[in-house]
Amino acid sequence: MSGIRVLVVDDSLLFREILSQELQKYLPAGSALETANDPFEARDKILSFAPDVMLLDVELPRMDGIEFLRRLLLQYPQPTIMLSGTASYRQLALAAGAVDFIVKPPGHILHAGSGFFEDMVRRLVLAAHISCPLPPDTGHAAGASISQRIIAIGASTGGTEELSTVISMLQPPLPGIVVVQHIPPVFSRLFAERLNAETRFKVAEASSGVRLCPGEVYIAPGDRHVRVKKSAGGYQLDCVDGPRVNGHCPSADVLFRSVASAAGAAAVGVILTGMGGDGAKGLLAMRQAGAHTVGQDEATCVVYGMPRVAWELGAVEYQLPLTAIAAKISALAGN
Repeated sequence: MSGIRVLVVDDSLLFREILSQELQKYLPAGSALETANDPFEARDKILSFAPDVMLLDVELPRMDGIEFLRRLLLQYPQPTIMLSGTASYRQLALAAGAVDFIVKPPGHILHAGSGFFEDMVRRLVLAAHISCPLPPDTGHAAGASISQRIIAIGASTGGTEELSTVISMLQPPLPGIVVVQHIPPVFSRLFAERLNAETRFKVAEASSGVRLCPGEVYIAPGDRHVRVKKSAGGYQLDCVDGPRVNGHCPSADVLFRSVASAAGAAAVGVILTGMGGDGAKGLLAMRQAGAHTVGQDEATCVVYGMPRVAWELGAVEYQLPLTAIAAKISALAGN
């Protein structure tokens, strides 16, 4: 096994010294290791040392590690494993572009056994051979954590199959997803159960009080409007009775307007095939609030109604064929 070049970035001198000593016991022959105290020193070391992999702490002086990684990957693809004393940063680190995440040993690093360092070296070697991690999304939602982002989708005629296609093609990690599909009561629950069985995501029928979590999909009940509201760093669902809007309950306009108000630029709105114009004005409200918006194109729609009205209103930022929509959603709201 050939040697690798490792850059360790941590603001604790003692941690850097002990970690360096221990890693060098297990790194392949011919490896080299250097350290940095903060992101600015790390930036200079990346240019002068050209590491194969960087081991980056989350909590650093002058700029936190996650923000540094986001900025770095925009200009310099660098395989990076992030470190923290708590697992709570894992999802945020991976969303920023880290290829792996390691939780520091509890207590002092001196108490870590040899197995901890051997496993770390194994993961460093794997990460060092990743040719080029993709840069994170640089769109409107990039500054928000994954739990603060949201994806809202509206569909009608022909939408069940189109939704199945899109959701099956989505690539995690992704924020929570809320869907309005014009569908009768009972069938909305059955549709959610079908998607739950067919896709990699947890899919369920929405209900009031549910907290929207990353990687979960909620389908509006067939006879109730679903709204999104802010709740403790994330979002909560509210399913309400009410008159039909644009002839529909649930209505995509109701969902989209609530997302525009609750999430603003930290959202992605999608409008798929369907008759009429439900969702068009709500999608426009989302775009005006700073969100990215996507509409299905005429060639791939079963009925080019809702997407057409949205397009003509100027609510659609990206008009795409069905098979390209999932990749665009993942790029805008995911990694």
